[in-house]
Amino acid sequence: MSKLPVAQPDEEVGREQKRRDQQADAICASVISALGRPSDLLRVSAIQIWKNHYRVNVQTGADAVSTRIAHSFFVAADEKGNLLESTPRIKRVY
Repeated sequence: MSKLPVAQPDEEVGREQKRRDQQADAICASVISALGRPSDLLRVSAIQIWKNHYRVNVQTGADAVSTRIAHSFFVAADEKGNLLESTPRIKRVY
């Protein structure tokens, strides 16, 4: 019979979530630094797929109604959010 995972205290869960959010923010900043900043940038999001692998979407448009995903990357990053690899490769566009 397998054991159930031990529940973490709320404070520990909150710290872990904060760390993940900070890592995702750093990844978004790294992508924009490498890509350049589109003039009509709305949002950059990094969604964790597994451990240190993320799907990063760069959304552009005049407003929320006209938004589109202008760039999408599958990236691997270190704990500080520095990009280790990207598919497709990030090229400076802006």
